[in-house]
Amino acid sequence: MRECISLHVGQAGVQIGSACWELYCLEHNIQPNGKPMEDAEPKAIDSAQSFFSEVSTGRYVPRTVFVDLEPNVIDEVRKGEYRELYHPDLLITGKEDAANNYARGHYTVGKDVLDNVVGRVRRLADDCDGLQGFIMFHSFGGGTGSGLGSLLMERLATDYGKKTKLEFGIYPAPQISTAVVEPYNAVLTTHTMLEHVDCTFIVDNEAINDICRTRLNLERPNYANLNRLICQVVSSITASVRFAGSLNVDLQEFQTNLVPYPRIHFPLISFAPIVSKEKAGHESFTVDELTKACFEHSSQMVKCDASKHKYMACCLLFRGDISAKETTLAVERMRAQRTVHFVDWCPTGFKVGINPQPPTHVGGGDQAPVKRAVTMLANTTAIADAWSRVNHKFDLMYAKRAFVHWYVGEGMEEGEFSEAREDLAALERDYEEVGMDTQPDSDYEGDEGGEEY
Repeated sequence: MRECISLHVGQAGVQIGSACWELYCLEHNIQPNGKPMEDAEPKAIDSAQSFFSEVSTGRYVPRTVFVDLEPNVIDEVRKGEYRELYHPDLLITGKEDAANNYARGHYTVGKDVLDNVVGRVRRLADDCDGLQGFIMFHSFGGGTGSGLGSLLMERLATDYGKKTKLEFGIYPAPQISTAVVEPYNAVLTTHTMLEHVDCTFIVDNEAINDICRTRLNLERPNYANLNRLICQVVSSITASVRFAGSLNVDLQEFQTNLVPYPRIHFPLISFAPIVSKEKAGHESFTVDELTKACFEHSSQMVKCDASKHKYMACCLLFRGDISAKETTLAVERMRAQRTVHFVDWCPTGFKVGINPQPPTHVGGGDQAPVKRAVTMLANTTAIADAWSRVNHKFDLMYAKRAFVHWYVGEGMEEGEFSEAREDLAALERDYEEVGMDTQPDSDYEGDEGGEEY
């Protein structure tokens, strides 16, 4: 058994968590009260063991911890349709929020709840036979998600050093913002997390908003629409752990195939098909078309232009009735078109995973039910655009020392700002260097820089 523990931190993390567990329950034929459906397939129930634990009453309880420093968002979970699903002790709230302040989440208010959260995580970990790792969901721009999220990840790195640690992060979008101090929080969090997380999947609200508007014809997408889209990606990435398949990709395989250097661990996510119910009847979802759609700018979940940058590795996760032969042909065609440029030191590039479990449709959702789907995780130098945008905004504010007193007042030192900013500047440079071609006449000396990463 390969168990995973999910951690949902802050408002974004908790709301994405609610959408994810709703989808997991549908995929594994589990009712909102945790009991298997009467017509549940034994195969679906058996495969739930990696994300759910079965208790003596025959219920299935998620291996997850929800934590937020203020109670409102988690109270919605406590009162919602799935309130009987979660263990009450694993929904943890504080009394006052982090007020969009990384320092409050990391040094003061967040520190008060940390021991309680770590204790709950330890209990979940002790119940596992073969814990594979942790998946954390949080935002980089808020207070709890950034401050408490990075504090918790530091502790997990100390206590469970060898376990895989993945994170799904909502990164500040180029134009849309929910807080003025997002650049500060994002830079500080990325700096703290960089050493402790094995692989970070980032999405930005603006890219997903655009997908909802253009692909799903939603004029004003709300968070529920965005989260349902994100949870389809999360489900595809974790399907290989939950369901048996011919070409499954383990959580550790993601790291091995996608992360060439420890610091270069931010794959770009694309998902296809994203299609509304009105258009679904007019589309043919061939493996070729789905693969091509993943490389389109409009399918990416972060605003950046991958066509002008180089790929280091590319993982394609197919779901549904797809044969290995079809995927091989689709990848060969993509190579032949030469629209995807790989760095010259990574000639193979593509990793393929196939899972026979088709995507599950959420009732009342915006997307049309489909029989097959593909998620692409691409480690590309284009993702550095996200850092440069945030770094630029950080510099504009920090040059005036605007809002810094709120952070210093919570016990943070001003030097941490410049230290974090330097680290992200180094990360930008790392991506630049990785994208550069090695000199053909040199004796592969470019590898000497590997120590930096």
